Amino acid sequence: MIKGSFPIQKFENIQTPFYFYDTELLNKTLACIKQESGKYNYKIHYAIKANANETILDIIKQEGLGVDCVSGGEIKAALKAGFHSNDIVFAGVGKADWEIELALNADIFCFNVESTAELEIIDQIAKRLNKTAKVALRINPNVDAHTHSYITTGLNENKFGINLEQLQETIQLINRLDNISLIGLHFHIGSQITDMSPFQDLCIKINDIQADLKKTGITVSHINVGGGLGINYQHPNHIPMADFETYFKVFHEYLHLESWQTLHFELGRSVVAPCGSLITKVLYIKEGTTKRFAIVDAGMTDLIRPALYGAYHHIENISSDKDFEKYDIVGPICESSDTFAKDYFLNETHRGDLLAIRSAGAYGEIMASKYNLRELPKSFFL
Repeated sequence: MIKGSFPIQKFENIQTPFYFYDTELLNKTLACIKQESGKYNYKIHYAIKANANETILDIIKQEGLGVDCVSGGEIKAALKAGFHSNDIVFAGVGKADWEIELALNADIFCFNVESTAELEIIDQIAKRLNKTAKVALRINPNVDAHTHSYITTGLNENKFGINLEQLQETIQLINRLDNISLIGLHFHIGSQITDMSPFQDLCIKINDIQADLKKTGITVSHINVGGGLGINYQHPNHIPMADFETYFKVFHEYLHLESWQTLHFELGRSVVAPCGSLITKVLYIKEGTTKRFAIVDAGMTDLIRPALYGAYHHIENISSDKDFEKYDIVGPICESSDTFAKDYFLNETHRGDLLAIRSAGAYGEIMASKYNLRELPKSFFL
């Protein structure tokens, strides 16, 4: 087993748990995204919900990406970080009135609209503000992403998006709304997708949808295929970056676009997950009857994915190079679900050792809570 390289001497005086970000890897990832998407002139929006750390946002902004927001707070964070309002797309099934007003007053690029009810409210607010809201309709293409049920979003009768059979009715409504401008179609079938076949299926479905709309005289200038590209959580040292080359190539080969259409992506996890690790200290080794527990000072309050999804993260004892032993790695929270891994092999582990929970740069720090009145984890950068 090859371990990651961590400046462990610099960690000795830092209070655990904390997030550690490898900015060199983040910059390499961004360079790869720009290179591979640039082959086809694709527009990339960073999904800020994955990680809104100010330093992370500053690095991403400097590379020229746009941003995908799902709340008014995220729009404020994006504008504060210096992202141009014309590079902001605003998604989410439950946009509050104040959030819609904020987005309209900021003159964002586009709303990703998820229901006819939302369209009507955006139109009312835009009329009151003497604005025209540019929108893309989020359509459920009924494509199975073959991922965890909690992060599958493209099937029919999901809380997200508009079902295909409702599309014509929705467009007819738009034609009656004076302050709505339809500029695009939006799709997002799920997250942590590593098999490219669902993306191929999505392309084929979009081709069919566009062909049907064209028969009725409807065309749009922007297609947004969301995100969803997964990373390798099992082998972060061997495979530290998502397969961006194949991912963008799939859309180039299977999606039929007109020369005047722009293709947009909303990438989050694949941008930032690999560069982040949660560093935690071992408090106790508890010997059970049949199990050995490594009790650490990080918990589900710091990284909720294992408790919420049963998600896997590669874990390393960065203080030890001794033989491997089997542990349940658990946190201090008063919940049985506060477990990072069961029957997991670590180098022989003792009180005071530091563990690195890898690939935690997405949906880690951003989802931290103060349950049990715990302090939020701090972040440090290399």
